[in-house]
Amino acid sequence: MQIIDNPSKDQWSSILKRPTQTVNDIEGTVNAVFEDVKNNGDDAIKKYTSKFDGVVLESQEVTHKEIQEAIGNVPNKLQNAIKLAKHNIEAFHAAQKTSKVALETSKGVQCWQEKRPIQKVGLYIPGGTAPLFSTVLMLTIPANIAGCKEIVLCTPPNKEGKIAAEIMYAAHLCGVTKIIKVGGIQAIAGLTFGTETIPQVYKIFGPGNQYVTVAKQIATKHGVAIDMPAGPSELLVVADKQANAAYIASDLLSQAEHGVDSQVILVSTSKTLIDNVSNEVENQLNALPRKAIAEKAIANSKLIYVENDDVALKLINEYGPEHFIICTTNESFYVEGINNAGSIFIGDYTPESAGDYASGTNHTLPTNGFCKAYSGVNLDSFLKNMTFQKISKEGLLNIGESIELMAEAEGLHAHKNAVTIRLKDLKK
Repeated sequence: MQIIDNPSKDQWSSILKRPTQTVNDIEGTVNAVFEDVKNNGDDAIKKYTSKFDGVVLESQEVTHKEIQEAIGNVPNKLQNAIKLAKHNIEAFHAAQKTSKVALETSKGVQCWQEKRPIQKVGLYIPGGTAPLFSTVLMLTIPANIAGCKEIVLCTPPNKEGKIAAEIMYAAHLCGVTKIIKVGGIQAIAGLTFGTETIPQVYKIFGPGNQYVTVAKQIATKHGVAIDMPAGPSELLVVADKQANAAYIASDLLSQAEHGVDSQVILVSTSKTLIDNVSNEVENQLNALPRKAIAEKAIANSKLIYVENDDVALKLINEYGPEHFIICTTNESFYVEGINNAGSIFIGDYTPESAGDYASGTNHTLPTNGFCKAYSGVNLDSFLKNMTFQKISKEGLLNIGESIELMAEAEGLHAHKNAVTIRLKDLKK
């Protein structure tokens, strides 16, 4: 990892740059696949599955028999672990329900807001080097609590044309309505336009690589909503001289093993701690089965020394990490001062892994600094706020003249007339 000593503010932008391609670098590829899927449906999907995943599928939809076989292949202990995580995720997301907001804004003018589920949602679950069945829980559980009627899950098949048993078990446990063996750009395109096999949806959720992230952004040009831009994983840890170097190294490596384009950063007010963490990373890295992947991610990562907590906090808010771990004696300073982070983990015994799996919070989070404007997935991600109003005769008499005056001032005389014609009848 690169050690950076007390960088000036004008260096922050270059130091904190993500190791990802820009949209322009890969947008052409994405658009070509989208156009092909739009025009050729399943035939295009099969072509790209063969090209990118190296397998030719007779059928893309997972059958009931495949699901039952998968359930039998998941060890009981793992099933119980998944059920515990499901319980905690359900509890936390169910607690996010809010009641109807109703108010009489003027006498006789009733306004209220209610939430309705998004009827059709598509969930993208990365397969690749690590089939993320935990993401199935994170997306399907709030979708069900919200009341979404159609929940379509897409995930890439392996070379044998199969999906990880754990993904199918979690999908079955949490109420997915359809599982499709398709990944990458073609999956997002299928959910955007609909094909003979893949239903068209109203909103697409889920993380993915850079191509999937850009594909989701392109989907919005075709009228489909997305949860957020969620690309390669990233983690920033802030720590002082009292922090445990071994713990911090383990957290940095836990994110580095996601993929070669992941990024992990330590910001510290202690040079000694930085040296100790650097040594620990090297020691722990050698024991990892995914060492080759983590090693490449570590090469994109930084150990940054700063003079004090004020500078550290400003730098962190500038970066806007997906995951933010606080390991300092004055943790309240960072808890109260952080404005830009996807999810925050506080203290020595709150590893980021807890949020990835079983604490109850959602791990589908904005990356690449998008947390400055986007929230992570939550119950409201699967709901729409709809407003209602009912105005009585008395109510229209109370606000009618104001509406007329405002409409006339804007030059919208038909708007004014819609009120005037009613007021004349009421004043007879």
